[in-house]
Parts: sequence; structure tokens; C-alpha cells
Amino acid sequence: MRARRHPGRGPDRRAGPGGPRGGRRHGGRVRVRTDTGTAPLIRPAGRHALLVELPDAERTAAFHAELLRRRAAGTLAPVAEIVPGATTVLLDGVAEPKALARELSAWDIPRTPPSDGTVITLPVVYDGPDLSEVAELWGVPEDEVAARHSSYTYRVAFCGFAPGFAYLTGLPAPLHVPRRATPRTRVPAGAVALAGPNSAVYPRATPGGWQIIGTFPDPGRLWDPTSDQAALLTPGTQVRFSPLESRATTAKAAPAEAAPTTPDGGAA
Repeated sequence: MRARRHPGRGPDRRAGPGGPRGGRRHGGRVRVRTDTGTAPLIRPAGRHALLVELPDAERTAAFHAELLRRRAAGTLAPVAEIVPGATTVLLDGVAEPKALARELSAWDIPRTPPSDGTVITLPVVYDGPDLSEVAELWGVPEDEVAARHSSYTYRVAFCGFAPGFAYLTGLPAPLHVPRRATPRTRVPAGAVALAGPNSAVYPRATPGGWQIIGTFPDPGRLWDPTSDQAALLTPGTQVRFSPLESRATTAKAAPAEAAPTTPDGGAA
């Protein structure tokens, strides 16, 4: 007796091997096409949210930028919140998650995020306590760290750890540095620091394990809850650093304090 083929089982031949509209399903997950052939995953995150997992920070930024572009143009289904992470984007408050997942699965996502031309420039005094260590890791004289670090345009990939704390990408891989082996119990507000592929400016004094290379003299600008836009640096914003000779006219930040045994306790 020949086995019968039951209706509804087997591939949808009309849709092709990738499933409907180019997406490939994996147990409730949907893959999104990219121009590199690496397929991000779309996962349900509760009843009215989707979590999109991408292969790296650059394509996460590109996907986030495309979401914002389409929402501004009115071509994206209603989404209450779009929250980027290191390699994920959360879409919350989605009325029809399955329909949106199908829509996203048809997108071709560029590798590099577009630029909107807006750049925020932050003045920095390169006087950090880890300046010499970073110079050694980079293989350059200490006085060259400022020129190297300030020569790039950075992009806010996502925010977290503390209000106003923005993770900036754009530092080339040869200049990535490890976190400190011993984190500090207190990193002063305004500290400009490096860890892995990221640069950041601490908006307030907190514990932290990043390598501190300088000081932004006006950290109160980074987070102002009385402003219509509390955070100065939001995802997608481009950032440049401008070296200052000194901060004689500003209040000197308190020195960072070492902690021999205290763990960092956070993402920064």
C-alpha cells in the first residue's frame, strides 16, 4: 500500500523552497534575507512582540535604520517601540506579529547603515588614567591616542547600562581593547572610555570596567530628564570627538577609584 500524502504537509511548492515571500521558517522562527546571504532570525517575544537576531553590530544598525526609515515613510506596520541591542532589535507593541514577520522576511537588508548627515561633536580632554595602557595596546605613543580616537566617526548602536549611556561603534578592529582586568568601583561622570569594539561616555558616576582615555567636560548634556529628548545620544546618531588641550575652565572630575576584588556588576 502506498503512503498517502496528507493535505497541509510537505513544502509549499508555490512559495518556493524558502517559504512564503522569501523567508525560511524554523519552528516558529523566520529568517530574513541580507545582501551577504547570512540570514537573521525573527522570533516571537510574547504575544505582541518580535525579536530579530542579526549576525553582527553593523547589520543590526542597518536593520534598525531601515525600520526607522520605513516607519517615518508610513510603510511599516504599526509598532509601539523599536529597541536596538548589540545584535538584536526588539519590536514591541505589534498588533499582528505574524503578518509583520512575513513582511520583514521579504526585506533585503544592506550591510552598512545609511547616514542621515547629523553628527554630534563632543569635546574631549585626553587625560584618562588608562591612556598609557591603551597606547601600549595600540602600539603608538601616548600622545597619539587622541589623534587616533578622534579621527573616526562613530554611531550609537544602542543604549543601556545607565540612563544616557550610549554604546558607540566605529572603532576599527585593530584598535579594539579588552576591559580592565580589575574594574573600578567608581568611574567619574564624563569619562570617555573603550571596551572591545565600543567607545562610550559615562553620563554619571558608576562602577565600570572600561579603559578610560579622556574626559568630556559637560556630562550633564548626556542625560537631561527635564528635556523633551532626555538622552543626547540616541540609536543611529553619529558622533565625533574633538580633542581639547585642557579643561581648566570646567570642574575637574573626581579620579577613578580602583577596586581589587569588587566585580563590575554591569555591562559597562
